[in-house]
Amino acid sequence: MPEKDNRTITPHRGGVFDDLLTRIKLIIRLMADSRVHPLLKIVPIVSFVYLLIPDLAPGPLDDAAILWVGSYLFVELCPPHVVEEHMRALSLTVPAQWRNSDIEDEEIVEGEFKEE
Repeated sequence: MPEKDNRTITPHRGGVFDDLLTRIKLIIRLMADSRVHPLLKIVPIVSFVYLLIPDLAPGPLDDAAILWVGSYLFVELCPPHVVEEHMRALSLTVPAQWRNSDIEDEEIVEGEFKEE
């Protein structure tokens, strides 16, 4: 019996929204990657277009299920080494916050670095 591939697609970092944001970033990066087969890139597009088409089943649950299945299948069918490479890159990014600097031009000190 063949061994099952136990790779981790999304590392557990925090809450649901962090995981969702990571999954969206991963899908965007995989869609832009030329190593992913072009026909495979149709899966997330079709699942997103499904949101725009009025359907017979009322409520958002079927839409959420289609989006989840589409994103899951897309990531699982992509080459594993490509997915792992993008996940490593995403895990190395540090969340930062933009802030305006209160330093005025007169306070900037110029100098030289001298290596000993």
